[in-house]
Amino acid sequence: MENDNLNSQNPAGPENPAAPPPGRPAGRTRLWLKIIAVLYAVSVIASFVVIAKVDSARKASPKSMDLTKLKDLAALTSAKKEAVAVIPIFGAIYQTDSSKVWERGSQAVAKKIKAAADKKEVRAIVLDINSPGGSVGAVQEIHAAIVRAKASSKKPFVARFGDISASGGYYVAAACDSIVAQPGTLTGSIGVIFSVSSFSGLMNKVGIRNEAIKSGKFKDIGSFMRDMTPEERKLLQGLIDDTYDQFVNAVAAGRKMPIEAAKFLSDGRIYTGRQALEVKLVDKLGDLQDALDLAAEKAGIPKNPRIIRDTDPFEQFFSIIDSKLGIFGGAAVEKALNMSPRLEYRWYGI
Repeated sequence: MENDNLNSQNPAGPENPAAPPPGRPAGRTRLWLKIIAVLYAVSVIASFVVIAKVDSARKASPKSMDLTKLKDLAALTSAKKEAVAVIPIFGAIYQTDSSKVWERGSQAVAKKIKAAADKKEVRAIVLDINSPGGSVGAVQEIHAAIVRAKASSKKPFVARFGDISASGGYYVAAACDSIVAQPGTLTGSIGVIFSVSSFSGLMNKVGIRNEAIKSGKFKDIGSFMRDMTPEERKLLQGLIDDTYDQFVNAVAAGRKMPIEAAKFLSDGRIYTGRQALEVKLVDKLGDLQDALDLAAEKAGIPKNPRIIRDTDPFEQFFSIIDSKLGIFGGAAVEKALNMSPRLEYRWYGI
């Protein structure tokens, strides 16, 4: 009886080999279903969180998030940064620093031109010229600085003429892309001068005799102690002709006119701004603001641009006074300090 009970509790025993194997527990299936449900719920909640954050960011963003308004804001910011540099060239142009209070050295101007062209926010350069010219080397130094700056920066240059921009003053402007002059500006005087004084008559009267011991017959050419010989005059005329051709070529290249046309205008005469416009030596009549607006237009920025002035106020103050009133006698002092004759792109009419 006991054996029968044991057999009934163990149906899979050897006495009951045909009993079916047990099936998979139902509890394990329910566990997997719960895990899947939890993962699904987490994914749904995460989706709602992401959507809520995006919507919150959109609502918190300023109205400038609108693409058009963003572009307008970018343009406004850019316009505030973009500027036109103004570089004044007042008074006679020389390389010497002996009379720096009222004359600007060409080296200083050349450095200012390069510095302005290298500034990222500067989109164009205006040269504010009020000068009768100066020595050939100094004038050509500024001209070369403009040509180099234009080639390296691709920025437009505009020259603006004040009371006067003659001879070397015009030579400098010829390197610019455009020239703006007042109707009554005095300009032109395209040519070269080599002034030599002779005090031989006075020396003879007071009984002073000068003798020069030299290595060659032309070593003291241009001396004010004696009269010039015909041979010396011919030699000096050759220097004049050579530097004159350089001036004419600079005008022809800068103004984009034939050499013969430039030479026709380069007989040393002066022009008013209005006359210069008629013969295409300037491009427009106007003032400094007109020059600034033209420079901005060429640079592709709005009119009334921000202005950057890289100047020495003390130097500029005395330069303006001397160029307009001549009370410091800049030209006279220059000649007194350096009596050596030299080639000049300069007009001595005033």
